[in-house]
Amino acid sequence: MFRKSALSVVAVGAAIALLSACGAGPGSTRSASADGGRPDELVFAAIPSEQSDDLEASFAPIISALRKDLGVPVRFQAVTSNAAVVEAQVAKRVDIAVYGAFSYYLARSRADVEPVAVPLAAPAGEPGAYAYGVTRGDDKSITSLKDVAGKDVCFTDPGSTTGYLQPLASLREAGVDVDKDVKTVFTHGHDTAVASLLAGDCDIAFVGDVFIDQLLPARGQLKPGQVTKVWTSPLIPGPPIVVGTWLPQDVRDKISKTVTGLTATGAASAGLCKGSEIKGPKTWGQYADATACTLGTSTAWTFVKATDATYQPIARICEITKAEVCTSGG
Repeated sequence: MFRKSALSVVAVGAAIALLSACGAGPGSTRSASADGGRPDELVFAAIPSEQSDDLEASFAPIISALRKDLGVPVRFQAVTSNAAVVEAQVAKRVDIAVYGAFSYYLARSRADVEPVAVPLAAPAGEPGAYAYGVTRGDDKSITSLKDVAGKDVCFTDPGSTTGYLQPLASLREAGVDVDKDVKTVFTHGHDTAVASLLAGDCDIAFVGDVFIDQLLPARGQLKPGQVTKVWTSPLIPGPPIVVGTWLPQDVRDKISKTVTGLTATGAASAGLCKGSEIKGPKTWGQYADATACTLGTSTAWTFVKATDATYQPIARICEITKAEVCTSGG
């Protein structure tokens, strides 16, 4: 079950500003939507990302597709924080939102919302990421998480899901108390965690899969055989598209169908991002270098259907670790 928790005063203040921007005062548009009637307008909110220079432009293809398929205006709203979006959904002033998986964990216990889609990074990919535990290629002393007791461990950052929170939960499940049984080194980066491992500063490093499988080898910073994967986490779900359950069921179904029916290249072919097209990354396989649209703040290929059950791995991390991010909505 999801636990109830409070947001910070700062988050509530940011939410108040958002509510004003979204028309929090009396009005037929918002009241119709909030009461389960037919919405005259939908509000779509997202937060800035360092991966996107123009937030609204990055979501424009999704917004355009929703407007066309739903037949109602969809107004985009940039918001300062995940917590502010959660508060706005608690108040039923944001109908559709994109925020982090841990923020959904928080929102689920406070707002009438449900996830409808999660991004897929590549045509043959999965809707999320994995954490890896890696050792130096010549080190055979660790073959499972139980062997980590008594070792030096490199984590990335206390707020990282792949670099700390999921590994922390799995270590505890394996009977390893990180506070007592290991020496912890925070490297503040996935690439620096691997570099620290190779330099002998730790015996095992926990990092996101994309760094081991793609980024570091592509940069020439990791050669074949330098590390050995000794542990792979369960799938960690990506950031969901979340809708208010105060919307009629057929509207929610249309939102899900529209978003999951988009592909980055298909959106470009339909003219949904004229003037701001991108080239598909190498991870898109046969679609690498193809003309495409951005679908949100990451280079997602498409979206697949998500439900509350998709985010149970986040609930389990929170139940085991009692991490601050589980109560602050970071």
